[in-house]
Amino acid sequence: MDYLLSEEEQMIRDLVRKVALEKVLPKRAEWDETGEFPWEALTAFAAADLCGLYIPEELGGMGQKVFNFCLATEEISRICGGVGVTFAASALGSTPILLFGTDEQKKKYMPEIAAGKKLAAFGLTEANAGSDAAGLETTAKKDGDYYIINGTKQWITNGGEADVYSVIAITDKSKGPRGASAFILEKGMPGFTFGKKENKMGIRCSATRELVFQDCKVHKSQILGREGMGFIVAMKTLDLTRPGIGAQAVGIAQGALDEAIKYAKERVQFGKPIIALQAIQHMLADMSTQVEAARALVYACARMIDGGAKDYTLPASQAKLFASDTAMKVTIDAIQILGGYGYMKEYPVEKMARDAKITQIYEGTNQIQRNQIGLGLIKESVKK
Repeated sequence: MDYLLSEEEQMIRDLVRKVALEKVLPKRAEWDETGEFPWEALTAFAAADLCGLYIPEELGGMGQKVFNFCLATEEISRICGGVGVTFAASALGSTPILLFGTDEQKKKYMPEIAAGKKLAAFGLTEANAGSDAAGLETTAKKDGDYYIINGTKQWITNGGEADVYSVIAITDKSKGPRGASAFILEKGMPGFTFGKKENKMGIRCSATRELVFQDCKVHKSQILGREGMGFIVAMKTLDLTRPGIGAQAVGIAQGALDEAIKYAKERVQFGKPIIALQAIQHMLADMSTQVEAARALVYACARMIDGGAKDYTLPASQAKLFASDTAMKVTIDAIQILGGYGYMKEYPVEKMARDAKITQIYEGTNQIQRNQIGLGLIKESVKK
């Protein structure tokens, strides 16, 4: 479909695609096998001035547009979902600063993130607080002008590699969700260390580690918003970044569709390419329609946010839900079209299926997205 991209949007899409093909494609199998963090790719994106797509120009970025960020994430993920989420997770980590940071905090951190000199990460999930974000156990105890943070965050994307961390901790347990606060932490602070790099099923080049806090001393100037706003910071951040995960899923699905079409045109059975067989045509027809529908939903949500919508929880959840379910289905169908070859590591579709699975889990499982959508529908019906 023609989405009538502006000249700037076309330029961004084409530039990201060029860098991804040149710097990511040749290394994706190796990075997937070894789990090596893709600094080479991130350096190339930084050199192309692509790390600040979602950051305002006055802070060194290209303008605060969710749509442009989604375009870039989709194109990277079309080649490698692991590199795609590494790119996207830095936006997740810095979005709390953009939304709730003071001018001083923004000026301190955002220009270097926009320039690709520093990566960011978001610390919310814990062993007992995943879907139930209100069940946090990491604490931040007030001590004069400082907070003393203790606890552990789990499965943090870019953990250990990022320099800047937006972390949610409990400052007043008696207030429940209203007792959480958000802080900006930096790699290297005393009392702030990392667990081992997790050995994952997919997105293997992406770094996933625990964040460990043992009497980590943070000055009150590092709080985001004010004390007690942590839960709001987390939810507003996730609403804004979920279309990015939708874009990642669309990219993975499109990459798998590309491979399936290419293979179907080359593979000869019964005396003709299998793409001439109606059974294969019908599979490809469904796959392409599902990918296009997911892309349309993600793009529409991103445009809505950029257009100034005040409440976008419902469409953000719908975009993430539908796109990630689509990615899982399309990648599995791509494996089926490639047959035995699809199951082999020599072909990229098995990797794409492994990468696709996580999009149904992180930044809110798809079951949580359905909860959010249901609540959104109730709210809308009350308004009417």
